[in-house]
Amino acid sequence: MAKNNKKVEVAEEQTSQPEEEVVAPEEVAAPEQEVVEEKVEPKKDSKKVDNKKKDNKKKDKAPSKRGKRIKETISELKKVTWPTFGSVVKKTGIVLAVVVIFAVVLFGIDRLLAWLFDLLTNQVV
Repeated sequence: MAKNNKKVEVAEEQTSQPEEEVVAPEEVAAPEQEVVEEKVEPKKDSKKVDNKKKDNKKKDKAPSKRGKRIKETISELKKVTWPTFGSVVKKTGIVLAVVVIFAVVLFGIDRLLAWLFDLLTNQVV
């Protein structure tokens, strides 16, 4: 039984270490031709490659921050109740009227203060 255990251990050691194969040219090259040797790398764990592919797919599916923000903005704009053209025109007229009224009031106050200043400066003490 001891021999069987040794064989199993040797077999496990051989399978755990990947082998590197060197492919040599089959024919002797003429002096004019270059001899190229290729090294064949051991196969990588397919699980790691599959995990990388899954990670890339997750990254592709996940929307960017900018894209997510644009989608949220569009959905919020759909919820907005937009005013009618008539109500916009009425409110614009009101704003313009208030601005004109305040302009007239400020102009009047300015003229009044200018007149009072002239009265004070024209008197010689």
